[in-house]
Amino acid sequence: MEIEIGRAKRARRVYAFDDVAVVPSRRTRDPEDVSVTWSIDAYQFDIPFLAAPMDSVVSPTTAIMMGQLGGLGVLDLEGVWTRYDDPEPLLAEVRSLPADRATARMQQIYSEPIKPELVTARLAEIRAGGVTVAGALSPQRTQELYKTVVEAGVDLFVIRGTTVSAEHVSKNVEPLNLKKFIYELDVPVIVGGAATYTAALHLMRTGAAGVLVGFGGGAASTTRATLGIHAPMATAVADVAGARRDYMDESGGRYVHVIADGGLGTSGDIVKAIACGADAVMLGTALARATDAPGGGLHWGTEAYHSQLPRGNRVEVGQVAPLEEILYGPAPVAEGTANLVGALRRSMATTGYSDLKEFQRVEVVVAPYHAH
Repeated sequence: MEIEIGRAKRARRVYAFDDVAVVPSRRTRDPEDVSVTWSIDAYQFDIPFLAAPMDSVVSPTTAIMMGQLGGLGVLDLEGVWTRYDDPEPLLAEVRSLPADRATARMQQIYSEPIKPELVTARLAEIRAGGVTVAGALSPQRTQELYKTVVEAGVDLFVIRGTTVSAEHVSKNVEPLNLKKFIYELDVPVIVGGAATYTAALHLMRTGAAGVLVGFGGGAASTTRATLGIHAPMATAVADVAGARRDYMDESGGRYVHVIADGGLGTSGDIVKAIACGADAVMLGTALARATDAPGGGLHWGTEAYHSQLPRGNRVEVGQVAPLEEILYGPAPVAEGTANLVGALRRSMATTGYSDLKEFQRVEVVVAPYHAH
């Protein structure tokens, strides 16, 4: 539905996760009978959760933990772990900085060059843990570092930016040709973020195995305040799911996974992301609350230390429970911040669905949530 902003501008009504709710059906199930398994390409996972490539969420150690717990940890290959031999003292410093000094000091810390040998070492460390290996680069650094990443034996290659397009235009540099890059790479690629039907459809046509849906919508992002750009996630996920359906028809059955990335602070948000059409979710804030997360109760993303225009903050998210309890419970509080898997299972059981693909068909209503 279009709304008139003024005589010269019309706008579309869109929805965030807080604006929608899932509706029970005529059938219910036992939670034990519900499957939340997810697979992409040749890789199978017990849960449809990816840990976001952010230094406050994923270290080599937590990537291994996430894999052992059934999910996928994605390491930021442009973070402190590939810039410093021992980043622990620097992470401790970031955690201890006063708010008014955090951004400036983080810009200094992250100005240290990325060392290819550390990229190799960190990915080897994760592989030695016996789990699926995933690493993320920004589109700007992919051309420079991808050979190092692939030679290190990465299983899933993630290209993640605030927004990634199949058609970047630049007068100064030769942009990454995503279609050619993915075609020549012998590794499945997950790419994003995309927040519209058209952008996602173009990314799917490049041959990507998965598309990340989002645009600076997480708790650590200030993209809306800084750039005036925002993508309410319920509509974004549903639009990209529509692109997936149409691309399947266009390509003769090729399925591209839709992965919601941003605005997923609680188990209820995760439920609604899958209800709107996501196959899996990439979690930042939700996992940064783990007592064993590298951020120590603080959370920040790559936008926070941009050298010219920071578009994120180091935010306090608190510590709720160890990672295993964040995922599987028991939940110490009734806020949707722990036992994320149990909550997803119970929601699917309550609405009568047995697997994630089925659950994408659940009825959703517009019912804006107002905290009491």
